[in-house]
Amino acid sequence: MTFSPKNKGREFSAFLFLWLFVLVALASATTPIMPLSQVKPGMKGQGKSVFAGNKIDEFNVEILGLLENVQPKKNWILARLSGQGLENSGVVAGMSGSPVYIDGKLIGSVAFSYSFAKEAIAGITPIEEMLNISQKDIESRLLASASSDLLRAGLTTEDLSRAYLNTNFGGAHAVVQDQALVPVKVPLIFSGFSEGAFNEFKGYFSQHNFQPVLGVGKSSPQNLNLIPQPVALKEGEAVGVQLMTGDLDLTAIGTVTYVDGNKILALGHPFYNLGSVDYGLTRAEVLTVVPSVESSFKLASTGQLIGRVTQDRTSGILGEVGNFPRYLPVNIEIQDNPINKRQFKLKIVNDPILSAALLNVGLSTLISTEERSYGPLSLDFEAEVYLDRGMNVHLEDLFSGSLDNATTSLSGIIAAVVYLLKNNEFQEININQIELKIRAVDQIRSATLEKVLLDKYEVSPGEVIKVRTYFRTFKNEIKTEEVEFGAPGLPAGSEFDLVVADAAYMQQLERGLYRLQDFTPRNLTQLLRMLSNLRKNNRIYFKILTDCSGLFLKGEELPDLPPTFRTMFTSPRASTSYLTEISQSTLGEYQLPIPYVFKGAVKIPIKIKK
Repeated sequence: MTFSPKNKGREFSAFLFLWLFVLVALASATTPIMPLSQVKPGMKGQGKSVFAGNKIDEFNVEILGLLENVQPKKNWILARLSGQGLENSGVVAGMSGSPVYIDGKLIGSVAFSYSFAKEAIAGITPIEEMLNISQKDIESRLLASASSDLLRAGLTTEDLSRAYLNTNFGGAHAVVQDQALVPVKVPLIFSGFSEGAFNEFKGYFSQHNFQPVLGVGKSSPQNLNLIPQPVALKEGEAVGVQLMTGDLDLTAIGTVTYVDGNKILALGHPFYNLGSVDYGLTRAEVLTVVPSVESSFKLASTGQLIGRVTQDRTSGILGEVGNFPRYLPVNIEIQDNPINKRQFKLKIVNDPILSAALLNVGLSTLISTEERSYGPLSLDFEAEVYLDRGMNVHLEDLFSGSLDNATTSLSGIIAAVVYLLKNNEFQEININQIELKIRAVDQIRSATLEKVLLDKYEVSPGEVIKVRTYFRTFKNEIKTEEVEFGAPGLPAGSEFDLVVADAAYMQQLERGLYRLQDFTPRNLTQLLRMLSNLRKNNRIYFKILTDCSGLFLKGEELPDLPPTFRTMFTSPRASTSYLTEISQSTLGEYQLPIPYVFKGAVKIPIKIKK
């Protein structure tokens, strides 16, 4: 098709008109700003927020004064709020980010309040400080080593699980707020959680300025399909910051302060204050405002995923509409009989700190809800943690006990491994997916070592030794297992020890042998190998030890080194670190899987024939 010059001129005019229209529309869409220097006591204005449904309502604002240097080089505006029932409710949790205007110009967002205040006295974050968030670079956070806090030689799954939970969940407590302006609480909607699970974990989130609410978020399958939808947010509209979705949903509720194209600013105070982040951004519908003497809050339901949060800073959060977060998918299968298998899916935000914590919360909730929280329970599991470049970590074990010990241990070990991977000191690594299969039995499955018998206690080098292990189960049944191994090639007349023990004893033995408390892997490959080879509860371990000096160097045992090599490592001129001289060396190690949590240990001396 051809066009005449006349048509081309008309096309160009139409094109120019269209662009002028777009530019004018964009310019008019940007809200005019009133700088902090022009805000004076006695000024009156309006704020915007949602108090029911999706309708944006206005409330009244009276400026009381300026609070200077409340944080280093940061100032707040002090104001009294009224209207929309705020005289009775006080500042409502969920109002964080509610924009405030004077003469139609945006001055900032409602962000702070006093606990138990009789009036709605609020601190307002100036809009200039929030606009600074958009100037931050969106970059990956620096890796922070977590290895030294959790890892040690011969670590067991039980130990690693307990260490992670003690470090991250052991100190959870409610925060007592004094007579000071504090960030307005953020309602955190728990959807799909049982009352017991909610009560167990609400304290952990309460200490981070959230107001946990057992509510009505939409944890439906459509949230898992990230399909772009045309969305235009407005200032004063309610939005959700989604941390977990799928069969469980955790979404916090806040308010949009400022809109610039597909970018939004919200909250006016930190969410977790983690810098560059990748949270979900959703729509939200406010069902009602629940008045409370301590802290009134918006009861809301979460809706469609519309974008992601990219910055979590002191003065608020920055979001992008239309660009979605990279969630960590977790697929869980729980089986309590040969036929009944139930499938669950979770998607969790990808974050060095939050991924592990949320995974612990999600797994613990699903297991305790589907199985039992109290009484005898055994959980046998296998997990695959898939990483970049075809790497993976394989986990398996058996946890057994009463109360919620088995559930806590299982969810804790998966979370601990994710925490170590996300915070390794070597390189940033993506966890692409986690597959978890759990087999549950409503009984204790434990066993205690009774005795170990050998078919011979004096052998020739290389001669086969038969070892029969007897153990007593929780039901008082005696079980036996038999293994064979070849005698080491030691000089005639020498002696070696056969250690038959559980995971905990082997760890204790090695810590004494290597004289190590903690151990830091030297590279990512060694970290992955350590995590995949954690000592397990459902194993009988066999170790052959002899009195032969050697070295323990950077996590590896070097037995019976030639004198030249030994001198090279131990010389004062050597700069090698993580070096321990050992008096006993391991000549062989074996493990035998059994369907019980095994406890007990014995050391048996064996002689080499003269």
